[in-house]
Amino acid sequence: MVVIRLARFGTKHLPKYRVTVADQKYAATGRFLEVVGHYNPKPMGKDKGLTLEMDKINAWLKKG
Repeated sequence: MVVIRLARFGTKHLPKYRVTVADQKYAATGRFLEVVGHYNPKPMGKDKGLTLEMDKINAWLKKG
């Protein structure tokens, strides 16, 4: 089964996340199939908090 989840990266007190499509049996920060967006819980300046590629997400949802 394929799932859409957040994979954490960044530094210790400044987390950032990748929105990834991965197989359910792999770890959250492990192997993934495709990155479909980014999430920054602490955006600074002109940084955006959430960036998603909806066309890729919709394609994965259609696949199941």
